[in-house]
Formats: sequence, C-alpha cells, structure tokens
Amino acid sequence: MRLHDRVFLLIGGTGGIGQALIGPLVEAGARVVVATRHPEHLENCVGVSPVYLELASPELDQQLQQLSEAYPAIDGVIHCAGQNRFSALEAMAVSDLDAQLNVNLRSAMLVARHFAPRFQKAGTGALVFVGSTFGSIGFPGYTAYCASKFGLRGFTEALRRELADTLLQVVYVAPRATATAMNPDGVKEMNRALGNAMDAPEKVAAEILKAMAKDERRRFLGWPEKLFVVINGVLPRIVDKAMLKQLPLIRRFLDSGVVS
Repeated sequence: MRLHDRVFLLIGGTGGIGQALIGPLVEAGARVVVATRHPEHLENCVGVSPVYLELASPELDQQLQQLSEAYPAIDGVIHCAGQNRFSALEAMAVSDLDAQLNVNLRSAMLVARHFAPRFQKAGTGALVFVGSTFGSIGFPGYTAYCASKFGLRGFTEALRRELADTLLQVVYVAPRATATAMNPDGVKEMNRALGNAMDAPEKVAAEILKAMAKDERRRFLGWPEKLFVVINGVLPRIVDKAMLKQLPLIRRFLDSGVVS
C-alpha cells in the first residue's frame, strides 16, 4: 500500500495509537484528516486537518456524508478509535455497554458502508481497522470490549471476502495490551502482576504501517499473544484452564473498583 500522496481519514487520532500514527503518515507524504470529538486538542501542522466526528452519534452516517463531501480526496481510512471498561458485567451500566458497541463496532461498520462504494468506484482505496488480541481471546472483566472486538474481527473478515474481487484493501491489525490513557494505572498494575507485556503506542503504530505497506490482510502483534490466539481458536480449553488460574488475581483488581 502506497502512503505517499494519499489522503487518509484517521479516526481516533487525539490519543494513544491514533496520535502516534499522525507523524509517520505525514512524514511518508500522506495528508491526514483526523476525525475526533475534540479537534481543538490537535495542534495545527502541515498535512493534518482536524475535523469533528461523533462515533456514537445516531447521525454518524450523515456526519460521514458531510465529511467526505468536504474532503473528496480521501482514499484510505484508518479506524483506531476505541472504548473499553474493565468491570464485571453485572457492575457495568447499560450506557457503558452501548458506548463500547457503538464506538468499537457500529462506527467501523458504518465507516466501511460509507467509504467502500466510493473507493470501489474510484478503483482504489483502503480500509484499515485496529482491533485487539481481545478480539480473539475472551478475557474476564472485558466482556463488552471483547464482544465488540470479536465482532470487529468477524466484520473485517467477512467484508474482505465480500470485496475479494475488487482492488479495495481491507486490513485488520490486532495489538496486545498498549500503554495508553484508555488503560488506567490499576489495569497496568494488573497486567504487570499477570506478566502481560504492554507495548508503547509508537511501536503499535509502526506495526500498523508495516501491515499497510506489505498489503497484509491481518496482523496480530506480540509474543506469546499470537500463539495464544491460535491455541484459543483450536484448543480453547487450554486457555480456559490458564484463565481459571489467573482468575483470583483478576478478581482482586475487579473487586478493588479499578475501572477503565
């Protein structure tokens, strides 16, 4: 996938992985339209255009129409916005469930629904979705997040196959735990206690760009997380047993009131 002279719509670019993507994309010669609820948080710089977009809005489809009319040269989308909440399911508010499903899954589906026909008509285009290892492995305390990311993985797989006879690229990248503001100190402490590695956003951004440059269909990040994804898909009982051993420690953090 060529980056030079491309115009990418970057969804979720004011923090974490998305923010870490802006600089490398601009340096590669791309123009970046950063869609966010808080465009005022972005510094003005050459090659970057902040725009307002509310992913959880019932009017998201109309907002996307207005955005693409304002920026008709967009020929690629990188969706890396996300919400999560580390909480027992019974303690999670309905609004928390809705937010995660709307931002992590529904918005990605509407973005693809809007841009895929335009890219097909143009004869070129790319849809890049940032998922999660938790889109392949269910983890206690992240029931809603896992559900949304499992859905995103399935959606991108089905969409890729639906568009297999076109030139449109559909890429899915699944990072492991990442050190972003979405993960508060308590969750980071739990990951350390469990021995789970956390990557810097810049490292994840570099891996996303590698996947794009190599035209990969999917890329899973981190070892041994990539192995666990395979094992969970073939022999899930092995992962069940491993999680059961970790459950007392996970529950200690769940019961402590740590939220994300």
